[in-house]
Amino acid sequence: MERFLKWLEWPIHVMLWIGLLAGALMMLHVSAEFTGRTLFNHPFVGTAEIVSAYYMVAAAYLPWAWVAYKPGHIQVELFTRMMPKPVSFWLSVAVKIVVVVYLAVFTWQSYEGAVSQTFSTPGGEVWQIGNDYLPVWPSRWMLPVAGALMAIYLLARAVTDAMRGGPAEPGTEPDAAAR
Repeated sequence: MERFLKWLEWPIHVMLWIGLLAGALMMLHVSAEFTGRTLFNHPFVGTAEIVSAYYMVAAAYLPWAWVAYKPGHIQVELFTRMMPKPVSFWLSVAVKIVVVVYLAVFTWQSYEGAVSQTFSTPGGEVWQIGNDYLPVWPSRWMLPVAGALMAIYLLARAVTDAMRGGPAEPGTEPDAAAR
């Protein structure tokens, strides 16, 4: 299972970098549109639609698995820090499993939505921008891909933690050095 977790690091990082690239492209696109609109009185057609259909979706959802992979996200330890370490550990495993169940439902629902939007018309879902159409159905697939990758990672992490059977000593986690 440790090899599988190590293998998952590659797609997790690829998704992170795609999300970061989308964020950077969004900033450049909006800045160029603002400059064109303000200085040259020539706005870009479809900037708002492209930003909301592609850039924001990629920047918000694709790094999900990295958020689960990288420790340091906000945790409220008001009650858990008073628990014995083994209880806190098994609670952590249980929370990962609950999140996997939620992500499985999210992934399934977003998958159904993506299939529906892909085949809703002969060209898939499109938005009208000016006198043209912007196909947005490809962006619908980012949600199930991101949700599935995060669910797979958390499930593998929960199984690995449960097989270990208790909290690891600080600094002895197999992937702690890689983080």
